[in-house]
Amino acid sequence: MGQIKTSLLAALQKKLGYSFKDHDLLELALTHKSSGSKNNERLEFLGDSLLNAIAAEALFMRYDDVPEGVMTTARSQLVKGKTLAKIGFSLELDSLMILGLGEKGSSSPVKHSIVGDAVEALIGAIYIDSDFKQCQKIVLSLLDDYLEQVSLVPEFKDAKTLLQELMQAERLALPVYELDKVEGPGHEQHFTVKCSVELQSKFAFGEGKSRRAAEQNAAMRVLKQFNYSDKDAISQDDKVVYDGKAL
Repeated sequence: MGQIKTSLLAALQKKLGYSFKDHDLLELALTHKSSGSKNNERLEFLGDSLLNAIAAEALFMRYDDVPEGVMTTARSQLVKGKTLAKIGFSLELDSLMILGLGEKGSSSPVKHSIVGDAVEALIGAIYIDSDFKQCQKIVLSLLDDYLEQVSLVPEFKDAKTLLQELMQAERLALPVYELDKVEGPGHEQHFTVKCSVELQSKFAFGEGKSRRAAEQNAAMRVLKQFNYSDKDAISQDDKVVYDGKAL
């Protein structure tokens, strides 16, 4: 490979606190798919899984009385694209990325998503170049400030927003809302909506006096399947009824 100056790679490794045995592997982690078939996508896939596992364990060990739903939201704060991009820019990956001509011409500065994905690829590369324990050490050092800042206080977001953020954190398709039926006269209509998500193929039906309220209700019912409670979400526009109780 040898497309990145040795001095720049040395500076990156110093910031990471890790020296690669295989420098070609390091360069591969910094090679975007726009540059050709030999790129960092496979390393990114591996790094994404490692990052999620390490972040989940860190939260599990740090907070022993926090329910799953809250920890899922906290983990999403640690592994979301915005956080990864911040880490990547702090490592100055934007000045190291190997890009194809199309991305070089259209990305000034380099896209946040490209930089964030490169962080995951680096994590995957470190794992292959060493072992899980060493990889975990580096990941925790990169996440250290964010672990200190992570919020465990549920934000007052409506159920649809919380569910959408959960799907985005898992890099899955957004929830799908389908109108199932409308009953009653025009001034007293009752709506039933089905909400489906790709994650574990979960779905639920929700009801309400408006389509919006029914969608919120359905989203809350899906969230309950991920151990979110009634108090984790509020509706900003409509009062949502779940099992006879106003949310």
